Amino acid sequence: MSSYIIRGGNRLEGKVRIGGSKNAALGIIAAAMAADGPSVIENLPDVSDIKLLLSICSELGAEVEMLGPGEVRIDPRSVLTHEACIDLVRKFRGSYYLLGAFLGRFNAARMYLPGGCDLGSRPIDLHIKGFEALGAHFEMEQDGIISLSADKLEGAGIFLDQVSVGATINIMLAAVHVPGMTVIDNAAREPHIVDVANFLNAMGANIRGAGTDVIRIEGRPVLPGNISYAIIPDQIEAGTYMMMAPLTGGDLLVENIIPKHMETLSAKLEEMGAVIEEGGDYIRCTMPEGVPLRAASFKTLPYPGFPTDLQPQAVTLLCKAQGTGRMIENIYENRFQYISYLRLMGANIITSGKLAVVQGGSVLHGAPVEARDLRAGAAMVMAGLMAEGETTVQNIYPIQRGYENFLDKLHAIGADIEEVGAAGVRPVW
Repeated sequence: MSSYIIRGGNRLEGKVRIGGSKNAALGIIAAAMAADGPSVIENLPDVSDIKLLLSICSELGAEVEMLGPGEVRIDPRSVLTHEACIDLVRKFRGSYYLLGAFLGRFNAARMYLPGGCDLGSRPIDLHIKGFEALGAHFEMEQDGIISLSADKLEGAGIFLDQVSVGATINIMLAAVHVPGMTVIDNAAREPHIVDVANFLNAMGANIRGAGTDVIRIEGRPVLPGNISYAIIPDQIEAGTYMMMAPLTGGDLLVENIIPKHMETLSAKLEEMGAVIEEGGDYIRCTMPEGVPLRAASFKTLPYPGFPTDLQPQAVTLLCKAQGTGRMIENIYENRFQYISYLRLMGANIITSGKLAVVQGGSVLHGAPVEARDLRAGAAMVMAGLMAEGETTVQNIYPIQRGYENFLDKLHAIGADIEEVGAAGVRPVW
């Protein structure tokens, strides 16, 4: 497997351009598969999860044509099956959006349980609850195959017992074709949910309330498609680079973002001593010379709270800060797995259940570590950037699932990092 070799201690400065949102792109590609006509999707991130989903769409019969960097045309009219029982589905979690897309389009869906990062229990019971409320019959078959079928689907009121991004998007994807009104209560509010809803509306759907906790979907028998749509910037990629500025005492201009999506992180970085300057589509994050990085307390929550996908990076930043920092992880129970590697590098961190207490200011030393999951992998790279000596981050495939042109972007801002070992992920469409 490929690894990153990082020699820490460099101050990072310069510009970083953020790619399209991976999480929005996964939902939007699935939405394109629910349409009755072709669509062109722009600002696609060049990451392996997106390549895998496009490969699945192609293997299921869709016409998938790359028009240029970050731009794809998808025509789903040649898809004649509601089954996605192919091995690629098992490789990442975002493939489950095809359940909602196919259920709404064909009144049936059948596919393998998806894979993805090991973050603890990530059941799809809320997705199934929503599908059953619309009239679908659910069955778990042998070999981990999910089967959904319905003689007739009808709009319904659906209350999510807990906020779930995946369930909110999946129910929307099904409901856009279902006759009548579907109302999702306690819906997730993340920016990529709004983006998926905007894409569906552009194709002819009628969705109101995306971005609030109540979403209303009036079903349409036909979604004409025939649109071009640009995906929003990636909030998590942007946040990762923003934290690299105070981590290295640097000065980074993070471009092609929506500053409002970053407000929670920006406020925390200012609390820790960084200087934040916002423009129309950028944030400049600077750590003033001679100003110590101060510890802070974080708590992960659904949007607009602090994102769980920035939690490992924030804990790594707390290792640099002076004082005692705290992180409470409210979303996933296994999200502290990477902390053993930070301890190996010299960090002083105590964990108890959902709480991690970080006594900052310890000097980290390079060591062999591993990317246990996508965001933990980014945190390991960050740890290597601040550590003395050489850090080897092994098994970097999870990082490539969500960070576009990671090496090139890091090189451009002054990081001393190289990839060694097997070749990285290649396009498979």
